[in-house]
Amino acid sequence: MADDYYQILGVTRTASADEIKKAFRKLARQYHPDVNPGSKSAEEKFKQLNAAFEVLSDERKRKLYDEFGDEAAQFGFDEKKAEQYRAYKAAQAAGGGMPFGGGRGGVDFDLGDIFGDMFNRSGGDVDFGEVFGRARGGRAAGPTPGEDITANLTLSFNEALTGTERSISLHRPGRCQRCQGSGQVGTPTTCATCGGTGKVRRGGRMGMTTTGMCTTCRGTGRAAPACPSCQGSGVVEETARLTVKIPAGVQTGSKVRLSGQGAAGSRGGPPGDLYIETIVTEHPLVRREGDDLYMDLPVTVTEAMLGAEVRVPTFQGEVTVKVPEGSQSGRRMRLRGRGAPSLKGGPAGDLYLTLQVKVPEHPSNEARQAAEALARAYQSDVRGSLQL
Repeated sequence: MADDYYQILGVTRTASADEIKKAFRKLARQYHPDVNPGSKSAEEKFKQLNAAFEVLSDERKRKLYDEFGDEAAQFGFDEKKAEQYRAYKAAQAAGGGMPFGGGRGGVDFDLGDIFGDMFNRSGGDVDFGEVFGRARGGRAAGPTPGEDITANLTLSFNEALTGTERSISLHRPGRCQRCQGSGQVGTPTTCATCGGTGKVRRGGRMGMTTTGMCTTCRGTGRAAPACPSCQGSGVVEETARLTVKIPAGVQTGSKVRLSGQGAAGSRGGPPGDLYIETIVTEHPLVRREGDDLYMDLPVTVTEAMLGAEVRVPTFQGEVTVKVPEGSQSGRRMRLRGRGAPSLKGGPAGDLYLTLQVKVPEHPSNEARQAAEALARAYQSDVRGSLQL
């Protein structure tokens, strides 16, 4: 069993979304590959942190993980079938019958098959959706759409604000090229599994049996040989290399959708989508809140006291800022539109500068004399208003 995601992030199972985000950011900075160059253990830990955060930061994924554990985080986990299984459990608790009718014990089924197919394992040969479909008198399902995939991408603060283009590679279920995703090759003949009837009968637990659609020919009675490359699924594992355009203004948790770049569908079904979830590293000088940016602006005693025009770097280029005469440390100045671009198409955020008056660390004799003369310019005690 894989390490528990809550343990990986060092939080309790009742941790809030904010606590999970803070824990991830702290550990991600500690184990980031840029901070630990050449360290395989740090690289592996960073991957575990990303995987844990991807699940626990998403309310839906976290709920599934809490209920089904590691299985919910694996490729092929079918949430819809999990919901059907929940309905089955609720019906059993209420009176023992299946949720689609038939009364207590009214439908033949194999619970092991249900579990096997809910997690898309090869051990069971009855599809959970097909079990429910047969009980309702429905038809067999056709091609199955592929799953959506989420991959994490770490960006620098600058890349996130200005946008960038990245080349990535990822492992995903891809379309089998040999059979073009159909799962079969050659000329169809009478299905050897069902003898051409399109139906099979299987024994289950406690004497229960299932009679329904043949999964080899999918109820048609005729089947071509299974493709040897994908064993009939139409899907093979592949390494995809893609170019991703990241728009300006993304934050940690932003998602960029690449349509049709997710997992391939089985039996010729359409592929899912790929979602790139961004993780943005912190900047040593700039803090971001929404689309607004905050930065300290150091100024000299002379600039603060007499006023001055100073050059300030921004992510859109250098600008000139006027420091008012008599400015104190902590004074905030606002530069409109110099913050982060809005992903929603609105105006950009603002850049807030907080003045920090800096004095010489090693004053010369001349500076000391000037400071003493400056001290005589104060007309009142600057700490006179402090009363506790």
